[in-house]
Amino acid sequence: MSIEKKLLKINKEDKHLDAVLRPISWDDYVGQGKIKKGLRMILGAARKRNESSDHLLFCGQPGLGKTTLAYLTAKEMGGGLKTLSAPSVERIGDLAAALSNLENRDILFIDEAHRLKSHLEEALYSAIDAGKIYIPIGKGPSSRVISLDLPSFTLIAATTRINLISPPLRSRFGAIFRLDYYEIDDISAIIRRSAEILGIKITPAAVLLIAKASHFTPRMANRLLKRSRDFVEMNNLKIVDEKTVLETFDILEIDEVGLESHDRRLMEIIIKKFRGGPVGISALSSTLGEEKDAIEEIYEPYLVKIGFLHRTPKGRMASKEAKEWLENKKNGIQNS
Repeated sequence: MSIEKKLLKINKEDKHLDAVLRPISWDDYVGQGKIKKGLRMILGAARKRNESSDHLLFCGQPGLGKTTLAYLTAKEMGGGLKTLSAPSVERIGDLAAALSNLENRDILFIDEAHRLKSHLEEALYSAIDAGKIYIPIGKGPSSRVISLDLPSFTLIAATTRINLISPPLRSRFGAIFRLDYYEIDDISAIIRRSAEILGIKITPAAVLLIAKASHFTPRMANRLLKRSRDFVEMNNLKIVDEKTVLETFDILEIDEVGLESHDRRLMEIIIKKFRGGPVGISALSSTLGEEKDAIEEIYEPYLVKIGFLHRTPKGRMASKEAKEWLENKKNGIQNS
C-alpha cells in the first residue's frame, strides 16, 4: 500500500476512534472514583423512584471526561442524549427546539455552558423549575409569548469556567461535580485499555512515557497513543516502544513533560522577556498574540499543575523548576 493510501486510511479511521475509545460502562471509566460513586447514588435513587435524575453540573479542564459522564448518565437512566454547544445556540428558538424534541428521562447536555448567553440562561430557569419554556413572538405592541410544556428531562451542563456561570443558574443544579486531573496510574490504565481496543502492542516503558506527557488527561493520552500508532504503522514496525514514542514526540514538538510549542513559548517569554515575572495577563496576551481566555483556559492549567507557573496577585511568575527546565533544555538535557 502506498504512503498516500496509508495516510488516507489513517485519517479516515481517526475520525471514529474517539467514539470507539469512549468508555461504555462505569467499569470502563477509569478514575474519578468519588464522582462515579456520587453519580451512581443519585441516578440509582432516581431510577428507584421512577423519576428523571436531578440536574447536574460537571466542571473541570478539557479532556477529563465530562462528555463521557453525560453519555454514561443517559445510558444509566435509559434515556437518549441530546448535545448542544453553548456558543452555537444563538436564540431562544434554538434552545426551545432542542428541549421540545426531548422525551421523558432524556438528557440535554450543554457543553461550554459558561458561554451560554444571559437571555438563554434565563430561559432555562422555567424549563428547570416548571418544565416549561416561554418563547417571545414578534416585537412591539403586537408581540406575545407562547408557552411550551416539556417532558421530564435532566439537564447536564459542562464547563471549564464555573465562575462564569451565573449564581441563579448554578444554584438550580442538584449536584456539582468537579473533575480533577488523573493520576499517572489511572492514565496508564486508560492507555493500556485503548491500546487493546486498537490492537496496538505497546511496552510498559512506552505506556509510562505517554502517561507522563498526557497532561494528566485521557483525551491527550489517547491522542498521543494514536499518533504513536501512526508512526509505527507508517514505518512498518510491530510495537510501540519507548524509542517510537520519543520519535513521535519529536515530530509533534512535544517534550517529555508534555509541553507543546505554545506552552514552551509562554514559559520562555515569562522567563526571558519578563525575567521570570510577575507579568500581567494583558502583557502576556499582547506578547503571545493570544486571547486572554485561551491563555487562562488552555495553556495555564497544566503549567500550574506541574508547578512551572504561579498565579499571584501581581501577575504570573515562573517557578524555580521552570527555570531549571529551560536551562536544561538549553544545555540539551532531557527531563524525565
